[in-house]
Amino acid sequence: MMNPSDKKYFQNHMPENVCFGCGINNDKGLHIKSYWEGEESVCHWQSEEHYHGWSDLMNGGIMATLIDCHCMGTAMAHAYKEEGRQLDTMPEYRYATGTLNVKYLKPTSNKHPVELRAKVIEVKGRKTVMQCDFFCQGEKTAEAEVIGIRVFDSSEGKEGNVFKS
Repeated sequence: MMNPSDKKYFQNHMPENVCFGCGINNDKGLHIKSYWEGEESVCHWQSEEHYHGWSDLMNGGIMATLIDCHCMGTAMAHAYKEEGRQLDTMPEYRYATGTLNVKYLKPTSNKHPVELRAKVIEVKGRKTVMQCDFFCQGEKTAEAEVIGIRVFDSSEGKEGNVFKS
């Protein structure tokens, strides 16, 4: 098993990221960390009491945020991987959610760590389609189809980007 300090977390390579779910520059955020394990991206996350929906159950919106942010990091990292480059190389890419379709399968404990596993299913131009499974204590409690759209490419001028940084 890989030493956690050796993992190349996708979120560490998203400059100026203040997103609530994945932003390393958001003091009150969820601070998820995603990395490659073979062809899947993986995220382990431990909730806190204030993220519960009902007593001892995780809030569905928090679950959706985890899936969303894990998949946007996956889309970015996959693009770099397909180009045979490291995460800290140029050009820089940023992705935003095009579609997030979550199916909640069973209640998810808010007391135990969760694991997310995503796979890229298809890439068409700026669009990346992913499947993400959400686990708690080894049981799949949610699944999602997520579409990430590349909204920023630092190699293009502002005219070529949806997001103007």
